[in-house]
Amino acid sequence: MKKYAFLFLVFIATLTSCSIEDDDNTQYSVEFMPIESVEVPEYFIYGETYEIAMTYTQPSSCYLFRDFYYSIEGNERTVAIENNVYLSDACVEEPESVTVSFDFNVTGNETYLFKFYQGKDEDGVDQFHLVEVPVIDSRSILED
Repeated sequence: MKKYAFLFLVFIATLTSCSIEDDDNTQYSVEFMPIESVEVPEYFIYGETYEIAMTYTQPSSCYLFRDFYYSIEGNERTVAIENNVYLSDACVEEPESVTVSFDFNVTGNETYLFKFYQGKDEDGVDQFHLVEVPVIDSRSILED
């Protein structure tokens, strides 16, 4: 019993001696970046996976790719690029073109409509680059 009590005390001491507080006070915000160009195939084949590449500009060294915003509604896909924007005086103001991509799995037989975020207009309304990609039967490729 003393052995278990000792192990229990070691376990409790280990838990209380480690600080799990966030010592890094780095502050940042998340910003959607306008997509400048996209690379998508002219058609999809059902069941296949395709890489979709997008290029955007990071205005300074304080911008860092975070993730994709990806929304599905039927065969419509809304895509935006998220960046962390670090609040720092040490930012280097050199715009850099960055290309990021994701894999798209074709799970439907109908044409897909992609809406790629391109920023806001002068009235603050979101603008999108629309790309339709049809899904074809792999047998039709063999027939051509």
